[in-house]
Amino acid sequence: MLAALVEADKAAAKGEVPVGCVIVVGGKIMARGHNQREAKNDPTGHAEMVALKKAGKKIGSWRLDGAEAYVTCEPCPMCGGALVLARVKKVVYGCRDPKAGAIDTLYRLGRDGRLNHRFEVQSGVLERECREKLSGFFKKLRTEL
Repeated sequence: MLAALVEADKAAAKGEVPVGCVIVVGGKIMARGHNQREAKNDPTGHAEMVALKKAGKKIGSWRLDGAEAYVTCEPCPMCGGALVLARVKKVVYGCRDPKAGAIDTLYRLGRDGRLNHRFEVQSGVLERECREKLSGFFKKLRTEL
């Protein structure tokens, strides 16, 4: 999760919402990503999507069997769906997202038996640090407006 927090800092430094993600296979980081929606004018430029694309290219397959995703904030429906489709083994996230969280908060993607794949979930890892990055970013944004 510490590596994902570094990615979140990279996003914040670029004026992006500070969310970071790393994809790990066999204990080794295969890909890193951070939010890039503003920089790329891309609504799919979430940290998870960036990291999943990089991991797929590096591994040479869209199937990320055995991979673990570490994300600073609970994935949204788009990212949760992509994690299911990529067939990751486990998703570890820091803080919940009360407005868009699709792993535990609003939905239970990854644990829904109606889907063709399910993954393990671990939440609350470095939760305070992850939440403070987000709340600090939005507090600063509000004071600058």
